[in-house]
Amino acid sequence: MNFNTLLRHFREGTKNVFRNGWMSIASMLSIVVSLSLLGVALLLVLNLDRAADEVDKQIEISVYLNLEIDQAGRDTVEQEIRSMPEVQEVSFVSKEEGLEAMRETLGDAMVKGYEETGTNPLPDMFKVQVIEATTVPFVADKISALNGADPDGPIYEVDYGKGTAERLFQWTQTVRLVGVVLVLALGVMAMFLIANTIKITIIARRREIAIMKLVGATNRFIRWPFFIEGVLIGMTGSAITLGILLYVYFRVELAASGWTSALFTLIPLSDVWLWFSILILGLGFLIGAWGSTISIRKFLKV
Repeated sequence: MNFNTLLRHFREGTKNVFRNGWMSIASMLSIVVSLSLLGVALLLVLNLDRAADEVDKQIEISVYLNLEIDQAGRDTVEQEIRSMPEVQEVSFVSKEEGLEAMRETLGDAMVKGYEETGTNPLPDMFKVQVIEATTVPFVADKISALNGADPDGPIYEVDYGKGTAERLFQWTQTVRLVGVVLVLALGVMAMFLIANTIKITIIARRREIAIMKLVGATNRFIRWPFFIEGVLIGMTGSAITLGILLYVYFRVELAASGWTSALFTLIPLSDVWLWFSILILGLGFLIGAWGSTISIRKFLKV
């Protein structure tokens, strides 16, 4: 196909968009509504997934050491924990720091007696964060095993909130699974709804297609203007959708900046706008092209 022929098809496809005014508008509105639902669901799922990740990161392993352990013993335990491939970070909390944390949490009255007598019943401890949150129980067992068969080993207790942590893992996995199913379902619904709307616009012009076939026009000659028309409708609808979604997300991000917490913060618009724009515009192109192609196929068999 030479350039002049392609330019002719593009002009015809563009004219068809305006010539079939209300049908084109109906198709674009269908795309806007469908892709808006899909886009909102996708952004919601991404932010819920981020919140689930933040919840997972809050789960850490507390390794309490025996009171009699010396510096060499502490260093050995720390080195062995750090050498575990699942471990991301290890931080040491001395008994003095633990007592100060108790003061901040429970008040001066709870620690006053210990300070007056110069005693500190709290043990030194390590706080351990893992790379993958779901490995917390496994890593906790590995740390406990450092005591070996010695009941008086360097580790007094390993705690990670057993039971609660497993429920949190189950909750976050459920959130992710529901999110993926929701996005896929809305994606399929959007594709068929938009394709059927484009199909209606082409069915309304089936006599025009039949006449072109009867006067000797080839299938390719007939198909290209409809293909370009579908792509233009899809791209225009997706561009409108993208503008609406990005603006609304920007306003929501501004409004949410005052009440978001460490456990839930919206993904910044600057982190998502590029790939999100490519996705929405790409879907508009694909759905417009697919809808026009499958819709015109049966009318070319004249």
